[in-house]
Amino acid sequence: MSNKITRRDLLKGLATFPVAGSLLVGSLQKEKYYREKANSLSRIIDLNFSGFNHPLPDEKTSKKIRLGIIGCGLRGSMIMNSIGFASPDEILDIREASMKDKNDKRYEFFMNTERLNIEFKGVCDLFDPYAERAMIAAANSDKRHIKSNLTPVKRYPNCKDLIAAEDIDGVIIATPDHWHASMIIEAAKKGKHVYAEKCMTRTLEEAYKVKNAVEASGITFQLGHQNRQFDSYNLARDLVTNKEILGRVNLIQCNTNRNTEQGAWIYPIPENAGRHNIDWEQFIAATEPADFSLERFFRWRLWWDYGTGLAGDMLTHEYDCINQVLNVGIPDSVQASGGIYHFRDDREVPDVFNALLEYREKKLTLMYSASLANGKYRPRTLMGTDATMELSNGFTVTIDTHSQKYGDQIEQGLIDTEHPAYSYSPGSEKVDTITSASTKYFAQRGLIYTYRQGKALDTTYLHVKEWLDALRTHNQPSCNIHRGFEEAVTAHMATRSYREGKKVFFDRDSEKVVL
Repeated sequence: MSNKITRRDLLKGLATFPVAGSLLVGSLQKEKYYREKANSLSRIIDLNFSGFNHPLPDEKTSKKIRLGIIGCGLRGSMIMNSIGFASPDEILDIREASMKDKNDKRYEFFMNTERLNIEFKGVCDLFDPYAERAMIAAANSDKRHIKSNLTPVKRYPNCKDLIAAEDIDGVIIATPDHWHASMIIEAAKKGKHVYAEKCMTRTLEEAYKVKNAVEASGITFQLGHQNRQFDSYNLARDLVTNKEILGRVNLIQCNTNRNTEQGAWIYPIPENAGRHNIDWEQFIAATEPADFSLERFFRWRLWWDYGTGLAGDMLTHEYDCINQVLNVGIPDSVQASGGIYHFRDDREVPDVFNALLEYREKKLTLMYSASLANGKYRPRTLMGTDATMELSNGFTVTIDTHSQKYGDQIEQGLIDTEHPAYSYSPGSEKVDTITSASTKYFAQRGLIYTYRQGKALDTTYLHVKEWLDALRTHNQPSCNIHRGFEEAVTAHMATRSYREGKKVFFDRDSEKVVL
């Protein structure tokens, strides 16, 4: 005879104790309810996700890549730091900061960055202090030791000479937008591989020239949208595009909100900067002539001669995320509006900007709105016939009350339409290093760190690594020339609509933008 007490026996015994028995029965029923709810959702929404864990190159067998970097200011130095190159002073600064604040993980991430078997052979910048700092950082390949007796890497006064150097295989371009096109085209002609920051070009016409040059050359090109490495976006693509958990997506809302001077591109000007250490003639050689101006040199994003405004700088982040998730491509039409409503600093680009991107065949509208004078956080929102996804550095999925796909589960009470049915978070909120309002903004958008096998990694490091891997294996990286062209054309359609006050269209037969 078995002495095993079954669940039924236990419940019968507890029935003699009305209060205790009813409490336990209620608890067991609630546990069963939530278990059935979870199992039901798991069956409805296939949430299996293995991540994107690409192996690091083996230094003993992988080919060493010799690089040059053009543009060593704010973004250029960040790219160098992300792949393990920093001056001793920079390393000491972030190490000291990490000792003062345990939540500041920059030094830890910098030291944990895997080596990529690369060597910098040249740097180029038009501001002497930036170039001199980069010459030392580029020479500091062994970041485990802080050295003060480094031999500086060669500085090229002119970008064409760096691109033409025989001991350079590829170039990183982190200059103002007005130099991107000519540098990419020159590199393509010389057979040099390119990693370039966005916006890919300053003008629409340049986008076509760059696309043709890169395609004709066969070089490996990667546009600097490090969000391509963010696991939340890759998982969102799997769920939205492959598993169609939202149903048919018909409306997307993307936003940019920043409310600081740096967020509005009013960058600090170095005290030692002047005509004596800036090559102004070379700076303006790729655009319209202008008198020497420290503001134009360091805050170039405020003028159309050098930058692409909110469309090329911030809309492109949002657009590329949606293009990554839904593969939307170039819109059929764009209508933009906005103006300079807050800042009085001689800027030409708007500080409030809105754009409607229409996709007729996809029956989809992408709405973008931005303010550089309000810091309210607004997540990207993808709205479908069956559910809504809010997507940032994580995401939530909330089932629509009138969903047909999930109608039976809603009726059975297995899905609560008032709350998210699924939530994904890549890790602790304290992992992202928040050192400025702009950094906080990009952390919220998922543009700084992501997770691979539980380890936090810099997304720029992963994006550069992907470019190097593709270069070695002759494959296409995720943000190749085709994705870069789609982004550039979309951004320039928005800018042209804003500046000309008209709705602009993309003719798919001729592949041209028309008014």
